[in-house]
Amino acid sequence: MSPGGDLRVRVGVGFDLHPLVAGRPLILGGVRIPFERGLDGDSDADVLTHGILDALLGAAGEGDIGTHFGVGRPEMRGISSLVLLERVVTLLAAKGYRPSNVDATVIAEAPRIGPHIPAMRKALAAVLRIDEDRVNVKGTTAKGLGWLGAGQGIAAIAVASVVPVPTRRPGVSSHRTRRARHGR
Repeated sequence: MSPGGDLRVRVGVGFDLHPLVAGRPLILGGVRIPFERGLDGDSDADVLTHGILDALLGAAGEGDIGTHFGVGRPEMRGISSLVLLERVVTLLAAKGYRPSNVDATVIAEAPRIGPHIPAMRKALAAVLRIDEDRVNVKGTTAKGLGWLGAGQGIAAIAVASVVPVPTRRPGVSSHRTRRARHGR
């Protein structure tokens, strides 16, 4: 192990897509986006957060969102994807990992997500327990190609890294802790 702790980084990739339907709110990155349609799914169908969930689970070697939260479970109906993200952060901690950073891209013809990215980064970072500058969200279009390009749905792809949680050995204090105790 290096003097700075265990620096092994694990990386995962996630992808999700949902069709747009009338009568549902549009939630992306935990933020409600004003739009005439929302994403269809069991939960709030937040494709951005779902992509991040899959990336984190992949980085930890823990399968995917379906393995943990399934499709068609009554307890998942309408649940906030940020609640699911909190559960994954807790699962990571139990395995000895914590999120390090996230980079995600939302693919949508409409609405434009640019004005909402700061709120998304803030909401996601709070649940991930990392600084906002470690959460990057981008938007792009499908350039009119396929059903995404026709505006029939929204997709997201995410890459996330996790790092081991630093562990303290019993009876061993860090240099910083020793210095603080001795007033140096």
